[in-house]
Parts: sequence; structure tokens; C-alpha cells
Amino acid sequence: MQSDMANPVKILLIEDNLGDIRLIEEVFKDAQIDNQMQVALDGEMALEMLRKEGEHSHAPRPDLILLDLNLPKKDGREVLKEIKADKSLKCIPVLVLTTSTAENDLVEAYQNNANCYITKPIDLNHFIKVVGIIEDFWLNIVQFPPKINEI
Repeated sequence: MQSDMANPVKILLIEDNLGDIRLIEEVFKDAQIDNQMQVALDGEMALEMLRKEGEHSHAPRPDLILLDLNLPKKDGREVLKEIKADKSLKCIPVLVLTTSTAENDLVEAYQNNANCYITKPIDLNHFIKVVGIIEDFWLNIVQFPPKINEI
């Protein structure tokens, strides 16, 4: 198991759809694993949180990032590029979780070193199941890299 009470898994959810945020938070809240979820509603806020800038100077460094592509202010595609180009952030696993089924988005995400690409299901029950699978795999099985360059 990846987490214990002393070391909760820190998740940064970068998502602007309030309904999706609520569903994802509920599934992760019901998890048997201690986790802390922070939410960024747009790409600029996400990068400020990751870089601990301004009012986000005390934001925790996430172990895992869930990234939507279609975001206000700064597109998720650009956010992914900036995360993976930043020496202190590039080791954080980034899961693209988006409604986009466009092949060019899929290819571009992997070219920019996304750790996986998941298309959000439209069906509510399927969406909940997919988030549960993400939670099970990424919080129960995966080992995260050490936090070498905490800002």
C-alpha cells in the first residue's frame, strides 16, 4: 500500500468542471487510503500551486497530478509541457483525464511525457468506475519518486 497515516498521498486535481471535481473528490474520499486533494480550477492556478507562487506559497507538492486538457486561462496541454520541462516538477506523474478523444491530443500528451491518457466516460457510473480504477492503481500499487527538489 502506497500511503499511511503519516504520509498521505498528495493529489493535485487540475479541473474546471465542478461536477467532475465533486465526483472525483467523493471517490477518493471513500478510498481506503489516506490522501489529500488540492484543486486548481485553471492552468495558471495549477502552475502557481506547483511553483509555490503568491498565495500558493504553502501549497503541498503533489505526489500525483490529474490534469484536464481543456482549461481556462492556460490550456492543460501547455500546463503539461511546463510541468515536464521544469526540472523540479518533471518527476511528478501526470495523468491526463479529459473529455477529448482527439488523436492529436493523445499523441501530443504522450510526446510531452504524460504518464497516461484517460478519456472521461460520459456515463456517470462508468466515470465513477474509471476514477476508482485510477485511485486503486495509482494509490495502491504505484511507487512515487522521492521529492528530490522540493521548492
